[in-house]
Amino acid sequence: MQIAVIALGKIGLPLAVQFADSGHDVVGVDIDQALVDTINRGAEPFPGEAGLQEKLEAVVASGRLRATTHYAEAVPGADAVVVVVPLVVDEETWNPDFGRMDAATAALAKHLEPGMLVSYETTLPVGATRGRWKPMLEEQSGLKEGRDFHLVFSPERVFSGRVFADLRRYPKLIGALSDEGARRATAFYEAVLSFDERDDLARPNGVWDLGSAEAAEMAKLAETTYRDVNIGLANQFALFAADNGVDIHQVIEACNSQPFSHIHRPGISVGGHCIPVYPRLYLSTDAEADIVRTARLLNASMPDRLVAKAQDTLGSLRGLRAVVLGAAYRGGVKEAAFSGVFSTVDALRDRGAEVSVHDPMYTDDELRGLGFEPYSLGDAIDVAILHTDHREYRELAPDDLPGVKLLVDGRAATDPARWSGTPRLVIGAAPSSA
Repeated sequence: MQIAVIALGKIGLPLAVQFADSGHDVVGVDIDQALVDTINRGAEPFPGEAGLQEKLEAVVASGRLRATTHYAEAVPGADAVVVVVPLVVDEETWNPDFGRMDAATAALAKHLEPGMLVSYETTLPVGATRGRWKPMLEEQSGLKEGRDFHLVFSPERVFSGRVFADLRRYPKLIGALSDEGARRATAFYEAVLSFDERDDLARPNGVWDLGSAEAAEMAKLAETTYRDVNIGLANQFALFAADNGVDIHQVIEACNSQPFSHIHRPGISVGGHCIPVYPRLYLSTDAEADIVRTARLLNASMPDRLVAKAQDTLGSLRGLRAVVLGAAYRGGVKEAAFSGVFSTVDALRDRGAEVSVHDPMYTDDELRGLGFEPYSLGDAIDVAILHTDHREYRELAPDDLPGVKLLVDGRAATDPARWSGTPRLVIGAAPSSA
């Protein structure tokens, strides 16, 4: 097949590589010329995605994959077009900002041809495929969905860093606007993906047709919103436990020892492109989902709550030297999208602290580019807030932070034995210096 992939970010590029690696000819479109040039050299544009460099180099060398900034070079002649353009959410209103996706859809529509399958993989509010993209594509192309072309929603369900493994591991969900669209989408994804055998599923692993675009849209929102709500519950338990001398981590381990409980880990923040964003997409179409809103607000408040506990412990943070350990939103990933580091730094600055940031995956210049003053382990410091559970921080000790008066471990990642005699606040546990 000829396949066009629109947007070559951390999900779009691995998808394009997967399609090409399956034996198809792929042209990827992205507005970033530097990114396009890097891909066409066969060079991985972002680190940390397992297997990407080797696969990318091979499919570019074979001519199966190339990138361009021009839709006219990618869309005409394609059998299928896969759209993975980011959808952002307004921070004030929590409403989706469709600007980038509207522009991409308009550019696609100019080159849409009879017989094409169009699949949106970007996570969407329920109803967007049918109510927004269908009329936009029809109006701007002059073609009729269900007759001239077919439209489907098929959410990406992968985890950055292990995209290729997740493509095999998880069923590929689809939701079309017609029976023929569902048939074509099933055939397409069966041709570009392979699936691991799993005996834990109710039906064989593979392409799962959910019967409608709305069901597929909701499935992606539901599985990610569940995680945010679950983490919010864990954080609520953690706050109560710490105030009452209970170690919430022991409690969660005990609860999860039977199959009816699956309480997630509490933490100082919930970051990344997915979990902080998708509950707000869900709320944009279900304003009565109070439990979703409450969890999202609680999780967003955690950086300020833990910094407030540091202030309560020390009496004041004004004039103190503070370091936030970890800029990335989660350990082992060089990605700061919606990272809680920004709220943590703001909370410290609001209380008068002099703040710097350390992250083993970022250079000093990269940290400055994020708006932070970089910190080097071994420099004198008064208070440290562990934000990201990087592997390197598991061995952290007071000697690495000379003069430290308090460590706030927002991930329960540090070794208590190394901190004997130094005040240490661990999320979900009573304060200790042992």
